[in-house]
Amino acid sequence: MLRKLKNKKIQAIIAESWSVSWPMALIMGFIFFIGLADVYVAGRFGKEVQAAYGVAFQLYFIFSIIANALTVGTVSVVSRLFTSHRKKEFNIAVDSSLLSAIVAGSAFGIAGVLSCGVIINLLGIPGVLKALSIPLVRIYSAGLLFNYLLISTNGVLRACKMIKKSLVTMAVVCVLNIVLNFTFAFHTPLRFQGIAVATLVSIFIGMLMNIAFAQKLLSPRITFSWETIKKIFNIGWPAGLLQILWQFGAMVLYLILARLPAHNVEIMAAFTNGLRIESAIFLPAFAFNLANAVVVGNLLGRGEQDDAYRGGMITAYMGFFTVTILTILVMLNAFTIASFLSDNPIVINECAKYIFISLIVEPLMAWGVILSGGLNGAGDTRSVMKIITLSVWCVRIPLSYLLALHFGFGAPAVWWSMNTSIIVQTFFVSRHYFRKGWLRRAEKVIVPFEVK
Repeated sequence: MLRKLKNKKIQAIIAESWSVSWPMALIMGFIFFIGLADVYVAGRFGKEVQAAYGVAFQLYFIFSIIANALTVGTVSVVSRLFTSHRKKEFNIAVDSSLLSAIVAGSAFGIAGVLSCGVIINLLGIPGVLKALSIPLVRIYSAGLLFNYLLISTNGVLRACKMIKKSLVTMAVVCVLNIVLNFTFAFHTPLRFQGIAVATLVSIFIGMLMNIAFAQKLLSPRITFSWETIKKIFNIGWPAGLLQILWQFGAMVLYLILARLPAHNVEIMAAFTNGLRIESAIFLPAFAFNLANAVVVGNLLGRGEQDDAYRGGMITAYMGFFTVTILTILVMLNAFTIASFLSDNPIVINECAKYIFISLIVEPLMAWGVILSGGLNGAGDTRSVMKIITLSVWCVRIPLSYLLALHFGFGAPAVWWSMNTSIIVQTFFVSRHYFRKGWLRRAEKVIVPFEVK
């Protein structure tokens, strides 16, 4: 009898995890196709535009980091309040998270538009790329407010078991972005700048849709609570700092590649393309990461700690097997996919090398990333930040510099250094998760608070 009840419990956890995971996987699929279209269109204008797009998009992601950090904190807080039936606190948490996204998005958008030229000029990238990158970064910055609100509302919707609404929004954003990408780039004077304009327009429409979906989750009278924001910030800031350090790590890799003695522009373009191809696998892994945060957060909100632990493991297993299948498919078609994104033979060959090397550890990466999502849902973002930051800055970056530049092993040395850091990262994340210390601390993260 007890065994039957346990099996039913596990089946219920699997069903709950899958109900969040499959829509998130589709959403990440939409994001992948948007990125693929961006890289394809950029490639039609040459390897320089493709490399410049890679630099510009890295900066755009850095500018969006605060939105992602706030959303990590929001999902952790809101997912538990949603299942704990503390309605007033729940409504105010949603209000406060969206208001903070508006303020932060506006501030970073203005700063990005005004300072993009200075930032690009400070980067040690080839001069030809600087002139191409600046207008792209300026357009992306102009749409940061829309992106902040889109990211924040997506987080709120999935935390409240309304992820299918978010799925509808992102489907519209995907189709609109791709259509506008080709229209603006090839049929208007915007040319390659149309890539960024298409992103701006599509996320604006997506933002409006999500706000309409989230209206019923807001208080009758919008209320801002500093107490709530403090809790969201305390959980979110390590995730934000992690993303900053991660993205700066990616920028440093671009700078290392830029200093290679031969074919540096082609290799940078190949790296940009390789990251986009790899995202076909990484984005589903990240989808399971985000789903795991909701699953663990909802179960902890109901006071079911053991189920929260099991739910995190079950989600990680599902993601691991999904990513393993995708990895095999991509590796078998590496040259075909690389040829689709570029017609430059050097770019194609270097991109294929990146795919073959980096994808060796992709399932292992997925396992660690998905368990990290469970830890984020429990509010244990600091441990995740420490582990991943150390793996990037104490393993990936030093090894890449030494092997690629000092010892002259070139771009493949950078790819193998990335693999080494993934192995280190996954080992320590898994060890931390299995020790269950985060479960004991979870109750201290969200406690009843007075709304002021």
